[in-house]
Amino acid sequence: MIDPAGDSATAAQPRTYVLVHGAWHGGWCWDRVARILRSHGHRVFAPTLSGLGERAHLLSPQIDLRVFIQDVVDVFEQNDLREVILVGHSFGGLSLIGAADRIPQRIRQLVFLDAMVLCDGESAFSSLPADVVAKRTKLAMETSNGLSIPPPSARALGVSDPEQAAFVERHCTPHPFRTFTDRMVVQGAPGGALPKAYIQCVDPVYAPLQDSRDFVKKQKDWTWDEIATGHDAMVSAPAELAGKLLAFA
Repeated sequence: MIDPAGDSATAAQPRTYVLVHGAWHGGWCWDRVARILRSHGHRVFAPTLSGLGERAHLLSPQIDLRVFIQDVVDVFEQNDLREVILVGHSFGGLSLIGAADRIPQRIRQLVFLDAMVLCDGESAFSSLPADVVAKRTKLAMETSNGLSIPPPSARALGVSDPEQAAFVERHCTPHPFRTFTDRMVVQGAPGGALPKAYIQCVDPVYAPLQDSRDFVKKQKDWTWDEIATGHDAMVSAPAELAGKLLAFA
């Protein structure tokens, strides 16, 4: 288990965090966590992936996993980032795996927050339960002729507080469908030789990602931790999550 950061976090050497959001979200979901990390003297980037959030106007059939991965790689290269603590929530785990394959020398630590984990040749839909795949495909065809998947309710993402739920539902946007069917292309195991940690949200458990968690639990080079909140931990428990992320500094 990872110990939440205490006084040592305040005195830690300033680090750089890149926080990657999951499906339907945008950089907006990390605002409260980012403020806490910055208050400890750390540098924080929370990019919004193509076709989502304030970049929803870029939604197109051409957005696939390679675009999402390039979005993250560009943040590193444009800002000359090194020794980065790279954090990915949910679908954002796929961008972490791709970035780790392409620019491992710039990454200090990978942190998968209740995230999807794929191996080479797998797709998001190949790792999700069949009923979830069928439902999301049907919604995509009905709402956008297969261009995007409309966002679920905040409650489906583990957010029960009315104010927090309203915040999530106000900001979420349809997610590029092709990223769910596109296959991961990487060399070697997910995350390679980099230090890797997985933080599961356990109250309640987000069932669709169980295959990814089962995979991680079989690996000997991953650190495992848990946080007692729902899937959107950066919204429902930002202080506790920030404490866990500070431990990596």
